Amino acid sequence: MLAQDRLHHTSDQPQPSYEAEWPIARIVSVNGSQAIAVLNKPTAYNAGVPRADIGSLMKIETPRGATVGVVSAQSIPAPSIHGGEELRIIELEMVGEFITAGGRMVFKRGVSVFPVLGDTVMQATHEDLVKIFDSGSKTSIAIGTLHQDREIRVPLFINDLLAKHFAILGTTGSGKSCAVALVLKRLVERFDNAHIVVFDLHNEYSTAFGVRSEVISPEKLTIPYWLLNFDELVEVLAPSGMNRDFEIEILAQVIPQARKRYMAQFGSSSGMRSGAGLRKAQDISLIAQDTPLPFRMADVLLALNEMMGKLDRSQPTMPFIRLKTRIEALVADPRYAFMFGGYSVQDTMAETLSKMFRVPSNGRPLTILDLSSVPSEILNVVMSAMFRLAFDLAFWSRGQIPITLVCEEAHRYAPVKGAGFEPTRRAMARIAKEGRKYGVSLCIVTQRPSELDPTVLSQCNTILALRLTNQLDQDYVKSATSESGVALLDFLPVLGKAEAIVMGEGVPLPLRIRFDELEAASGLPNGQSAPFSEVWSAPPLDPAQLDDIVANWRAQRKLDGAAELPPLAIEPPPASAEPPPPPPKPGLSSLRRNPIV
Repeated sequence: MLAQDRLHHTSDQPQPSYEAEWPIARIVSVNGSQAIAVLNKPTAYNAGVPRADIGSLMKIETPRGATVGVVSAQSIPAPSIHGGEELRIIELEMVGEFITAGGRMVFKRGVSVFPVLGDTVMQATHEDLVKIFDSGSKTSIAIGTLHQDREIRVPLFINDLLAKHFAILGTTGSGKSCAVALVLKRLVERFDNAHIVVFDLHNEYSTAFGVRSEVISPEKLTIPYWLLNFDELVEVLAPSGMNRDFEIEILAQVIPQARKRYMAQFGSSSGMRSGAGLRKAQDISLIAQDTPLPFRMADVLLALNEMMGKLDRSQPTMPFIRLKTRIEALVADPRYAFMFGGYSVQDTMAETLSKMFRVPSNGRPLTILDLSSVPSEILNVVMSAMFRLAFDLAFWSRGQIPITLVCEEAHRYAPVKGAGFEPTRRAMARIAKEGRKYGVSLCIVTQRPSELDPTVLSQCNTILALRLTNQLDQDYVKSATSESGVALLDFLPVLGKAEAIVMGEGVPLPLRIRFDELEAASGLPNGQSAPFSEVWSAPPLDPAQLDDIVANWRAQRKLDGAAELPPLAIEPPPASAEPPPPPPKPGLSSLRRNPIV
């Protein structure tokens, strides 16, 4: 029976089911990737045909097969005042097509044959959706169901998702943390030898992955200061001040000296790993500011004293005193124990990289780096070092160690230009632009995409956008998306919890999905809001509990207790070194040691 003849059947005939290929509209305008169709007049017979809801998938018959489009808008240009006939219009954004390949119909992205005026528009059937979301030979993970048909599982194509970076965006309370946990769970369930690092700024994920993750708590966190490059060391040792330029010049001299002094003394002993150092003694002359070799802060202080001893009376000593005071304060501060702790300095670069990036994974392919206790003034330095180390590890391994970095609260350490720590943004942007070549991928997680460096978000070829209520954030995501079907992003402020608009190369086409629900038994992220009403209804804290809070606050320990803080690490100079000159006259350094009364 011809399609045009179906409209003449009487209403006593059986109504069409959802699976029927039933014409619901005809094309009246085509403009680039967009088309406009007029809906057929409602009758008693076609009243059961599914509605052309915004976001639903339609197909348009063409000579080669069928073009697939997403309903992006509906309108009645001339509403009837008295309830008469009205012209009902839907707008479509074309996203792909069905073509014949190998004797069967398959779906592919892009459109080679566009519809023409008068072509029939039909709702995509369940069988059509199965073909569209069939991952075929591509390796994929399923993360949820299609909004249009809850029986259709939505795949993420792993290689396209990871190699070209992806972003998970959403306002507070939209289910963003659970979405992150779900994607990572699917990955670690599938791959025993993955290398995934989660930068956890609020200790949300430590219980979310069970035995499949290695949690590096603040007590276990170790990032030796000598692994920092020169820009990062300057940010730690000379963060500000009127003589900062002079202090940077001083550090540019004393840090290479300290590295060479350490290598000269320990380069061939147990202080250096066998085969991990410089191969020849004369190579010590090649050591520069950013060479990743150990050095001791005791040698830096020794070099500072030596330089001060050679100053003329007219030259200022305050920059030297400031640097010495800053170094002593950092070493004595328990918050910086993860960077300056320990009695001795040894070459632990390979061990640090192995622990951070799970090489080998040993059944725990995911690292959760708990940065909740890292001081805010040094967080950007830590992030810069981690991005740089990940890129360099992938570069020097020639892509043998693909790494995925999950960047929670990414807008904090990669903000728009002119804010934040430039080396952090530069290191992150380098991975965004060049990481694909060497096997370093980014998962950008943020609730304020408008505050994120545009270079980073523009390099994310797959975007999972949950509810975003801020208009500036919505506009920013739209401007960063070159995908057809961008009209779906108009849904962002009205999405429900655990719903998202997904678009990019990691999915078959732009779509609206509902994420799978995480099971509490397998672990959930700790991202819930504080229960004000429950806590305010409970008995109040007694003074002894407040004393415990203050004690933990001062000792920089969490409420559940923590391991004993590492010992402080200012080392005496080696016996073979030249004795330092007499200490300077009492000044800031001596005042610091006196207790404040």
